[in-house]
Amino acid sequence: MVKENLEKVKKNIDAACKHAGRDVKEVTLIAVSKTKPISMIEEAYENHTLDFGENKVQEIIEKYEQLPKEIRWHMIGHLQKNKVKYIVDKVALIHSVDSYELALVIQKEAKKKKVITPILIEVNVAKEDSKFGIYPEDTVALVERVSKLPNIRIDGLMTIAPFAENAEENRIYFKNLYKLYVDINVKNIDNVNMYVLSMGMTGDYQIAIEEGATMVRVGTGIFGNRNY
Repeated sequence: MVKENLEKVKKNIDAACKHAGRDVKEVTLIAVSKTKPISMIEEAYENHTLDFGENKVQEIIEKYEQLPKEIRWHMIGHLQKNKVKYIVDKVALIHSVDSYELALVIQKEAKKKKVITPILIEVNVAKEDSKFGIYPEDTVALVERVSKLPNIRIDGLMTIAPFAENAEENRIYFKNLYKLYVDINVKNIDNVNMYVLSMGMTGDYQIAIEEGATMVRVGTGIFGNRNY
């Protein structure tokens, strides 16, 4: 099942890139493996998937120990400050930094482990009360503050769009995040590389790609529905 689903998702990514006049190499597929067993991740890995997204630190640690070291783990869920120390040297990217206080903890733990930790700033573009993330108008100020922390590298922005029956409804949020991404890039802030735009999930990743996403986070579309 995983293999067939992956092929379908990759075809959709290819089609969305063609439609937008983009090179498919610009888009990284992150297979969101939260709550999924090792066997399913292995099947995805055997079918040329190297990037996996997890919501919980505990799950990253357990899976990191059991799976090939070339896998790139992405922390895509809300990160609690007391859990940072467990993953700063294990993840390829933390997608969910939305406060200076969290960035300070990442800086402290990364310095201890002598690593530079790549992060994305999470932006709550739709301003939903139920979601984490900084508001768009406060993003530049946060980026400028975090950029001064030597053991952190800002690689771009991330958002979680609202749940929508019709994916087209989310196009405006992806457009707005892309505009913010371009605006920050133009500022040429030291220690900030705006080359990752992490947006789009199972229901709307094709729209996100059309609007400039460089990473899409697909879980259900690859692994099927989750059993919580």
